[in-house]
Amino acid sequence: MAEEKPRVEEILRRIDELLDILRVLSEDLTEVSRALRTATSSIVKAQPVMPIEEAGVTRRIQMIDDVQRVFPQDLVGMLYFEEKSDHILIKPRQYLGSENFAKVASIVRDQLGGEYISAGRESHFKVPKT
Repeated sequence: MAEEKPRVEEILRRIDELLDILRVLSEDLTEVSRALRTATSSIVKAQPVMPIEEAGVTRRIQMIDDVQRVFPQDLVGMLYFEEKSDHILIKPRQYLGSENFAKVASIVRDQLGGEYISAGRESHFKVPKT
């Protein structure tokens, strides 16, 4: 039993160290996120905004396929798409890098009317179905 107490204390000490590291990482990621938002807002779009249209009338986005068609093939493979009741959730499958992140953010915002939700490991893009 005496051997177990120092072990628990060592584990608690290590957890505290990891929490400190995670705090620093969180602050760094917040700073990078702000920089990316600034950078993506100033990027000049190479393609015009193209709403999803059917017979000349903008229609409601109903399926993941509608959203996936807007992205270039190289980006679709890097993203995970999930349909929710009122929106499509888009998460990266891998690290996108700043250039691909900016492309995805621009498409989501400018062509799909969506937004980026910064939530640490749960960060994602959200595209409304309207």
